Amino acid sequence: MFEPITTSRDRFTGPRDGIRLCYRLDGRREHPPILLLGGLGEDLTTWSRHFVSALTARGFLVVRVDNRDSGKSTFVSAPAPGNLRLLCGRPRRDAYTLSDIAADCARLLDHLGIERAHIAGRSMGGMIAQTIAAQFPSRTRSLTSLYSTTGRPGVGRASLGTTMLLAAAPPRTRQQAVRAHLQLTAHLAGAAYPIDDAAETAHAISTWDRTAGDAAAGMRRQVQAIRASGDRTAELRTITAPTLIINGDRDPLIHPSGGIATAAAISGSRHLVIPGMGHHIPDSLADRIVHEISAHASNERTPR
Repeated sequence: MFEPITTSRDRFTGPRDGIRLCYRLDGRREHPPILLLGGLGEDLTTWSRHFVSALTARGFLVVRVDNRDSGKSTFVSAPAPGNLRLLCGRPRRDAYTLSDIAADCARLLDHLGIERAHIAGRSMGGMIAQTIAAQFPSRTRSLTSLYSTTGRPGVGRASLGTTMLLAAAPPRTRQQAVRAHLQLTAHLAGAAYPIDDAAETAHAISTWDRTAGDAAAGMRRQVQAIRASGDRTAELRTITAPTLIINGDRDPLIHPSGGIATAAAISGSRHLVIPGMGHHIPDSLADRIVHEISAHASNERTPR
C-alpha cells in the first residue's frame, strides 16, 4: 500500500559528488509528482503552504527541494566570485552551471524512485526546469517556466532600481534579513498584487533559520552558474515536453521580454502573461497559477 504523506518535513538525499539535497514531500505517493524549483537564493519554503496545498488538493505529489547553495542543501566549498567577475560575466574555473543543478534534480528523482515528473520552476528555478526538460527529456512529463528567461543577452534584463536593491550589503542578523526581504519583495511584487507583510515576515524568518551556509556567497555562486550557462536559446529549441510559460507584465527583475524569448524558443509552448503581476507569487495569485499548472499537466501529451 502507498504511504500517505500528511505533513511535510525536511528529508535528505545521500551525498553524491559532494552534494546532499534537502527536500520535502506533500501529498500522496500514488499521485503524479510535480517538482517545484525556487529561484536565486530561495529555499523550498518560498513555495507557500497555500500554493502547495492547492497542488495537493488537485491530486499531485509535491516535491520541493533546496537547490545547492540554498536552504539546508550543501553549500559548495568553492570561493564565491567577486564583483568584477559577476559584472563582466567571467566565471571562475571551478564554477558550477545550471546543468549541474539539473543533474542534482535528476538524482533527487532517482532517490525518490520517480521516473518522470512534472517540472515547474520560478526565476532561476525556471532556468533549471528548462535545463531539465532539455537535458533529461525522458524524466519530464511537462514543463512550467515561471517569470524566467533564456540567458540571451538583451532580454529579461532587470531594471536599474532592482539591480541596486540586489547589490545592497547582505543582512547579518535575522532582523536585518526580515527588513531586507520585505523591502525587496514589495518592490518585486508591485502595486497590483501587494505582499502580505505577516506571511512574508514568517517566510523570511524561516529562510534565515533554515539556511545552513553563507547565503550571500551561495547566491553569488548561483548567479555565476547562470552566467556560466550563457545563452541557452539553442538548447531550449530541443525541448519536446509540453511547456507553459507564465510571467507578469510588471516584472522588474526579469523583464517580460524574457518570457517572450522563452516562448519563441520552445516550439508549441503556451505563453500566459498576467496583467499587473511582478516577480512574486503572493497567495492572492496562487490559486490562479496552480489552476493553470494543473490544467497544463492534466493535458499532458506525448512529447514531440
